Amino acid sequence: MEDNFLYDTTVIKVSIADFKPLPEADNQYPLEYVEKYSVIKLKENEDTVYIGICSTGDNALIENLRNFHKKRIVFYEVDKSELAGYLGEKLSLSDEGSGSRQVLDNEKLLLDKLANDAPIINLVNSVMIEAVRKDASDIHIECYSDEAVVRYRIDGYLHTVQHIEKQRFPAVSSRIKIMANLNIMERRLPQDGRITVHLGDDVIDLRVSIIPIADGESIVLRLFNKNKAPIQMDLLGIEEAELVSLKKMFGITHGLVLVSGPTGSGKTTTLNALLRENRSDAVKIITIEDPIEYITEGINQIQTNERIGLTFDTILRRVLRQDPNIIMVGEIRDTQTAELAVRAALTGHLVFSTLHTKDSISVITRLKNMGIEPYLLAAVLKGSIAQRLVRKICRHCAKQRQPSKHEQEILKSRGFPSDSKLSEGQGCSSCNNTGYRGRTGIFELYTSDEELESMISKNLREAEIRAYLTSKKVKTLTDDGLQKAINGITTISEVERAIFG
Repeated sequence: MEDNFLYDTTVIKVSIADFKPLPEADNQYPLEYVEKYSVIKLKENEDTVYIGICSTGDNALIENLRNFHKKRIVFYEVDKSELAGYLGEKLSLSDEGSGSRQVLDNEKLLLDKLANDAPIINLVNSVMIEAVRKDASDIHIECYSDEAVVRYRIDGYLHTVQHIEKQRFPAVSSRIKIMANLNIMERRLPQDGRITVHLGDDVIDLRVSIIPIADGESIVLRLFNKNKAPIQMDLLGIEEAELVSLKKMFGITHGLVLVSGPTGSGKTTTLNALLRENRSDAVKIITIEDPIEYITEGINQIQTNERIGLTFDTILRRVLRQDPNIIMVGEIRDTQTAELAVRAALTGHLVFSTLHTKDSISVITRLKNMGIEPYLLAAVLKGSIAQRLVRKICRHCAKQRQPSKHEQEILKSRGFPSDSKLSEGQGCSSCNNTGYRGRTGIFELYTSDEELESMISKNLREAEIRAYLTSKKVKTLTDDGLQKAINGITTISEVERAIFG
């Protein structure tokens, strides 16, 4: 290799990993020097030293190195992100030795520098902007053995949108940690944070979750668009007959109304719609949320914070002293919260909350299992809603078709005409070739009456209560989903996935 190698415009780029193990201790440059000049000694023998540098056009640095070594030098270009990754690996292999703090400080400086480089800033910004443009609910950035992968959750499904070189992942991770005010050096413990970004007229809140995994870290960003108008109750997807029953609950002055379903089924959206419908100058509404997803005028919203003791039950105790008419508890997670919610409902408050159960009837069993006495539950439970989210057929590429044999059997078993025409998206640019665009809810809803109160009070089995509600023509999740499939809103396969998994 000629001495003037780096003055040639054709510089060879190499991977630091190809030279491991690198020179250590006294045979390596001081870490301050490595951080400041982004240079590292890759290999050295009696007559030649092999040096990796990130800035191949820094002639002053090159000349200084040539003067320092007084021997033949071979220069290579190395990636800044890989250099940071190597230092991170070096740190993780160090225990409590005297050099650990120096490595820690210098790696932090280097990661800070890399995270604030324009290419990394542009990369992270573009990932966020594209997620907002595609109306993604979550961004997943995961590091594997050979690369990092970016995925968006759109309409409930994850889609891979980008691959990032593994060497760049430490800088990407550090950039997100800096934005979320997290510790960029912490890679052993989970971290949670929050980012607020302004994209044009939109203000986007991102809830950040970072956990260590085998090959690096998994980063998940949950997106909340503060400027996005909250959905109105009439647009939730609740059929007219059920909507009438639901609105009757608004006249109730006290009691408990529950929304059930798995995580991500739209329970919070439904609760927010219910509360907005109840707003008036004559009513005080207080909510306890984790997190607050939408700021709503006229409602007192409180966010939980377990780190300082602000849990659902501790806040609920204080809220009862605030003279509210309506209380919304984001989720009943334990016996204490359940007991407080029931007590609030018994003492003249209308309480809305959520539970993780399979359907609207199972909330009765769940609350009894939490220790709520049947007679108390019968007195306070005024209604229950179960829901799931299904993808809507893309209206730009929807086509009608005849049902398959399997679909005919399903329709017939639920009392629908087996020859009902169904619709299906063919896939187009509008729906990213999925055949679906947007989501809607499917619902199961009942309001309490004297007979149901008596059955709950007598602690009758869930099957008996279900039989009674069936006799009252209460529409099940499956029935509502199939009706929406017949109406061309969704597909039977989506209904099956949402309900049965």
